[in-house]
Amino acid sequence: MSLRSVPKESESYLKVLQYIIFGSVILYFGRTFLIPLSFAMLISFILYPICAWMESKSISRMTAILFSMSIVLLLGASIIVLLVYQFISFLSEWPALKLKLLEAIEQISGFLLETFGLSRVKQNQLLNEIFNQSSGNILVIIRQTITTYSLSLVLLILVPIYSTLILFYRRRLVKAVYMIFPIESRVGIRTILGQTITAYYNFIKGMGIVYFIVGTLNSIGLLLLGVPHAIFFGYAAAILTFIPYVGIIVGSLLPIGMSWITYNSIWYPVGVVLLFTFVQYLEANLIFPLAVSNKLKINALATISAIIIGGIIWGVAGMILFVPFLAIAKLIVDNSPKHKTWSVLLGTSSTQD
Repeated sequence: MSLRSVPKESESYLKVLQYIIFGSVILYFGRTFLIPLSFAMLISFILYPICAWMESKSISRMTAILFSMSIVLLLGASIIVLLVYQFISFLSEWPALKLKLLEAIEQISGFLLETFGLSRVKQNQLLNEIFNQSSGNILVIIRQTITTYSLSLVLLILVPIYSTLILFYRRRLVKAVYMIFPIESRVGIRTILGQTITAYYNFIKGMGIVYFIVGTLNSIGLLLLGVPHAIFFGYAAAILTFIPYVGIIVGSLLPIGMSWITYNSIWYPVGVVLLFTFVQYLEANLIFPLAVSNKLKINALATISAIIIGGIIWGVAGMILFVPFLAIAKLIVDNSPKHKTWSVLLGTSSTQD
């Protein structure tokens, strides 16, 4: 069958498939440059209304940008201070936790001796073998962790710079976008840009709802377990989940240690671990898709798919960024009658009626 005999509708779907494949390749290989730029765009869209309002009050553009950026940096610094505070608090409890750990190890060793007849010498030999076999893997994990957080440090430096420059040159950038498209499309582009700013604002609002729900669930669970300072620990752990991997680990260490010291039982720390695991599962698979989807007017299936695809292409950064990317894509198809099918596919039930 020749290409000319292919129906036009099939040709359009083939083009969309080609765009998806080529776009995925570009996103994957260009992630080192595109990830900080995307975070900068996200922050720029969020801060634009504040900067525009301040400029309308006769405040210079750079002053407005620096003031807005200072607020973002202050929030980021607050999260880091909270993380350090939790870690220092955990270190202050370490002597008591160390005694508990030694007691637990002694009990496990006695159980192995009585139940399986495994002598202390054999137990030490097994531990040495396990340590020798896993040491290579541990070094790989440590190397990967150092690399990941070195890149995160670079992001912390590049993202504010990119955001400041995007906000400062925003009119020039918008003008350049207008020049790419024909004159008759410029009204639609202006509409999409305005809706994009609103979409990013709604994304942040949805994330706030997610942290509130997760913090509430954590606090209720810790209260039921009888852990002291449950509300503080619950909301601190929820906020720290913003920091991938390390945040939830550090956020859970102190309530785990506190429950162990308070009740002198291993089952309370196990209960805290199960609680945080369950809440994180709900957050990833239910709370985040529903809260963010409703704000962005994207259905939960499309949101979960964006999270998974973003994780495959960009890792943790993609899981955060691909949801607002999907919102922008939906805005484009909503304003294009030719792509009504995609609009229905991505939208919520309220937008399909």
